[in-house]
Amino acid sequence: MVRWKRSRLGGGLSVLLGSLLAFTLVVPATGVAADEGNDRRGQGKSPGSYSNPLLPQIPGDGAVESCADPTVIRGQQPGDTTWYMYCTTDPLNDEDLDANGDLIFHRIPTMTSTDLVNWTYVGDASDALPSWADPAAALWAPEVTYSSTFDQYYLFFVVTNTATSVSGEEGCTTDNAIGVATSASPTGPWEFSDTPAVAPQRAGAGCNFRWTYDPDVLSDTVETASTLYYGSYNGGVYASPVTLTEDGAVADTAAAAMVAIDNKYEGANVVFREGYYYIFLSATNCCNGALTGYSVFVGRSTSPTGPFVDQQGNSLVDAQTGGTPFLTMNGNRWVGTGHNTVFTDANGDWWTIYHAVDQRDPFFESVVGFTKRPALLDPIDWVNEWPTVNGGSGPSDDRQYAPAGQPGEVSKHRTELVKTQLPGKPLPGYSDEFDGSALSGEWEWEWPGVTSAPAVPTTTVSNGALTVPIQTGDLFTDLDNAYVLLRDAPRKDYVLETRVRVSVPDEDCCFNYAQAGIVVYGDEDNYVKLTNASIWNTRQTEFGKELNPVPEGWARYGNTVVGPPSEEWTYLRIVAERLTGRDRRDAGGDTEGYTAYTSQDGENWVRGGTWTHSLGRDAQIALVAYAAPENTTFTADFDYVRAYTLTERSAR
Repeated sequence: MVRWKRSRLGGGLSVLLGSLLAFTLVVPATGVAADEGNDRRGQGKSPGSYSNPLLPQIPGDGAVESCADPTVIRGQQPGDTTWYMYCTTDPLNDEDLDANGDLIFHRIPTMTSTDLVNWTYVGDASDALPSWADPAAALWAPEVTYSSTFDQYYLFFVVTNTATSVSGEEGCTTDNAIGVATSASPTGPWEFSDTPAVAPQRAGAGCNFRWTYDPDVLSDTVETASTLYYGSYNGGVYASPVTLTEDGAVADTAAAAMVAIDNKYEGANVVFREGYYYIFLSATNCCNGALTGYSVFVGRSTSPTGPFVDQQGNSLVDAQTGGTPFLTMNGNRWVGTGHNTVFTDANGDWWTIYHAVDQRDPFFESVVGFTKRPALLDPIDWVNEWPTVNGGSGPSDDRQYAPAGQPGEVSKHRTELVKTQLPGKPLPGYSDEFDGSALSGEWEWEWPGVTSAPAVPTTTVSNGALTVPIQTGDLFTDLDNAYVLLRDAPRKDYVLETRVRVSVPDEDCCFNYAQAGIVVYGDEDNYVKLTNASIWNTRQTEFGKELNPVPEGWARYGNTVVGPPSEEWTYLRIVAERLTGRDRRDAGGDTEGYTAYTSQDGENWVRGGTWTHSLGRDAQIALVAYAAPENTTFTADFDYVRAYTLTERSAR
């Protein structure tokens, strides 16, 4: 049966994974023990508690409500036990306006604290730009380290646009570089180096430059040599040897090693712990308001230059891009949890500070669409030598035990692992093993477009699998020109699972954005989807949400990613739960939560983020296969669709 459902006029391009182009580890088994780390109660003075977000005080003038790309360092000179935090160039809050009512952009706002909870804004790194920067450039993503050789601090940062004399190309705005400044004090004054630490990196002729963003220096204190990490979606993330000098730094880009593939990651932060270098990277769109799916992933290596692999052994430079979800949205008000800094407190326990988006207050008041990103703080727990945030629970939004800001203090934080979500009793009335020779009558095709419906996609059911063509249409905002295969969904909490295989080549560019997977479907403008997707030169699992209506200027579609797909069959799972009470209130009034899981073998599952939505009890199960480039003939195979009741149990 075909349903032809009219909607608004379509148009536009298929969505990139993020406008520029989850949490957790493999689900811990019941009884798994956390590593020794943050569970050190009773060994010192308790520093008290805190709640997110961190709101640094502006003396006599409110609070800092946006601190994007935060980095944190403790004073490295003898006797200095103050903590210092630096943010990317942005306004401080909604009221940070000039005489014309325009927002004021501060070049790297700087904060100080003695306890990692209560911060004070002490000014900006500079009111000027390096001599080699374009006058319209911004300074982004600060990073600070200290040289014991020169007894001074080094502030690294992105210069978004360089002078023609540096890039060699007149009129370019993508010729970004890594700059550096030095100071005897972590609060400045800072003196810019006369040359970049990393010059603009060419990707081709003309204005074709890689994105040279997001510097990170290995270790808070070095002598003269270390490793500098930099890069972003366009071009990938690299590690280069870097040498500190008395007046700056020079990276040996000729010796650079790619540590994360292009079109997946940015915002590297690398730390060393017990024989491993752990790299934390952020993926998808940083700045999409209430639908920001920005999330942090982790890999590790025995070398600072890699190769880095995730918890299941997948390389971060493979086409099926590795990376274990570390921090993502969990269904409360915080989304867009990314670009983090990882550090140990005064007692040696691990913490992370990162920026996030309050989905109830996502934008600067005077500029709808300009995402506000306050700083958040949460503990890191180590489970089987891999890091998680809050034992897998993700960003906190209630009272938490504070870190040890000063010697002699010990946080009362205790590791408590997140409950596991498991399939319970099978629900055969909502499942299909595709064991017959034709599609069963429980399924029906829906055409969501406003134009005349084309022929229904030809399906084949054989050898225990459903095969469908990957259509060239899409189901993105108003571009509703792809068929959806629907059947009823359970009314109560449930687990939805499929095994899918696509014929898109494993390693090639580009088949944007051919994808196939499962959807919980309200209508063509309200759904959550989990698909195996081809994105430029990568293959990723995309977990997306579409919403309509929304306030004027707000995004309608947002996405994150979960674990890497397989070269053959990829397992996809969505857990659907009704929200009540505080959970519903914290989610901005949404009535359901949807959590994504992926697996490469059907046994080891990777838990991703949670989108909240209000799809209602009439939402349906959908299979989708769409967004293939024109003149391609790719197909998707579905081995089964299974629904189960939901079982939760403690992970300890």
